[in-house]
Amino acid sequence: MKLKDSIIVLLITAAISVVGNYVGYKVNMIEAIPGMLILVLIAVVGIILAKVIPFKIPSVAYIVTLSTILTVPGVPGSEVISNLVSKVNFLTLATPILGYAGIYTGKNLDALKKTGWRIVILAIFVMFGTYLGSAIIANVLLKMLGQI
Repeated sequence: MKLKDSIIVLLITAAISVVGNYVGYKVNMIEAIPGMLILVLIAVVGIILAKVIPFKIPSVAYIVTLSTILTVPGVPGSEVISNLVSKVNFLTLATPILGYAGIYTGKNLDALKKTGWRIVILAIFVMFGTYLGSAIIANVLLKMLGQI
């Protein structure tokens, strides 16, 4: 996907998310826009890094790393970024993403049908494994911290 197309998709997703943030969580749209634009900017920089850096690392890795670095306490501007982005409820970001996933799945329904019932079994195992793995990691960390 070209950078221009990625930016357009990100801006559309941001606009839908800002509206969802207002409807679902009653956050003023004007207050949420700066945080949303920061998220879009971080995503664009991550996409550019994935294209420029010669290693084949997905852009999401750059986006997560950049986001983490920018919000570490002590980094100049981290408090401002954290405060602005805190106005965006991250569940509102899921709405357009899941909508896009549904449209994509609908467009590829024939390919999905060819996979048959095995994909359902695989999906169940993946979800169960992810849940179980998360629960185990959380349990170990909470015990190490003395919380349980």
